[in-house]
Amino acid sequence: MKRLTIGLAVLLLALGACARGVSSTPSPAPGNTPEAAMEDSREVIPGVEVLERSGFECLRGKKVGLLTNPSGIDRNLRSTVDILFSAPEVELKVLFAPEHGVRGDVYAGGRLSDTVDEATGLPVRSLYGSTRTPTPEMLKGLDAVVYDIQDVGTRSYTFISSLGLLMRACAEQGVEVVVLDRPNPLGGEKVEGCPVEDGYYSFISQFHIPYVYGLTVGELATLINEEGLNRGEKGNLPHKTCKLTVVPMEGWTRDMTFADTGLPWVLPSPNIPYPQSAQGYPAAGILGELGFVNIGVGYTLPFGCFAAGWIDADALKARLDSYDVPGVSFRTIHYKPTSGADSGKLLHGVQYYFTDYAKAELTMVQFFVLQALHELYPDRNPFARDKISTFDRVCGTDCARVAFEKSFKAQDFRTVWFKDVEAFKDLSKKYYMY
Repeated sequence: MKRLTIGLAVLLLALGACARGVSSTPSPAPGNTPEAAMEDSREVIPGVEVLERSGFECLRGKKVGLLTNPSGIDRNLRSTVDILFSAPEVELKVLFAPEHGVRGDVYAGGRLSDTVDEATGLPVRSLYGSTRTPTPEMLKGLDAVVYDIQDVGTRSYTFISSLGLLMRACAEQGVEVVVLDRPNPLGGEKVEGCPVEDGYYSFISQFHIPYVYGLTVGELATLINEEGLNRGEKGNLPHKTCKLTVVPMEGWTRDMTFADTGLPWVLPSPNIPYPQSAQGYPAAGILGELGFVNIGVGYTLPFGCFAAGWIDADALKARLDSYDVPGVSFRTIHYKPTSGADSGKLLHGVQYYFTDYAKAELTMVQFFVLQALHELYPDRNPFARDKISTFDRVCGTDCARVAFEKSFKAQDFRTVWFKDVEAFKDLSKKYYMY
């Protein structure tokens, strides 16, 4: 199988060559103090800026498409759309719109239509409307398609699914895919959850990878391309290997969360307004699929809390405190959402905090909450039959839910949920770029 060539790894200017599995950090400018040099060494430079510094070498003389959204920016908040549109010797021909649109002007779940980008006059082809896969007509005449979207590190987030479908379509048409790498806001050390099992593949569980996968989007693209995991939206098609180039970041290390990078955060979707929302997404989002309690969506803390009108907040906090959940603390909270099914209702529950992020298992937070709620309110069933289908598709299996329902103990869920984590860590290490 063809191996990936990181096309711009030799183009890091004075920073030296950067082969796959190695990251480079900026050298201090002459005259900098040791303190300033140390500060510079922690600065993360996203792939779009590394591309620009190279003089756009891997795109020079090519007709190019771009799949991006408002999170595709440099450190000065310049849009990747504008950077490529004005790049010398790069002919940006078309924009591709994922969920929420290129400019982020479509709310969650809204279908997109083909349109024209007002700022550039470029055609915009929807990949979240009548098709999620670029058609041959959309790719006609292109030499490469660039992908630049801030990932959140969780499998059910749709942008990586759009990337996989783009890679398949480009493989079929002989078009190169260029991924501009960005940090994983969860860091590069968290791996949690089952890989997707047969019968549970979907647009929100498209690859045979854990729910939290511990890779940057460039590393993930390499893994699915090289390991034969890119098998379409339902996971039932022959794998297609595309020509893939990853433009690496500079300065990122696997122990970094987004707060460590010094980069500006632009919300990649409406309910991920802050970097901590990205960390909360795998901690609360699976439970959110059940509609059993409010998880802060529709309020100012999306994926940051668990509440309902029928909950005794003090009792819930006391029960959760008794579990001594590693790396997590809880406080009581009372609030009224301003949108959604609970709009205007006073809800009671808990907000959670990662007090030791390294020790915390993100996805387990919601299952300790479910355990506590079952112990306090045994007559309330979170697994209504009309909700479990989407819940299982998000989990990528029904096995973890079935194990949990037998006892309503978080540890029983964990036993199934984490069973393949170490094997995936071993597999993914060979694709580390940092």
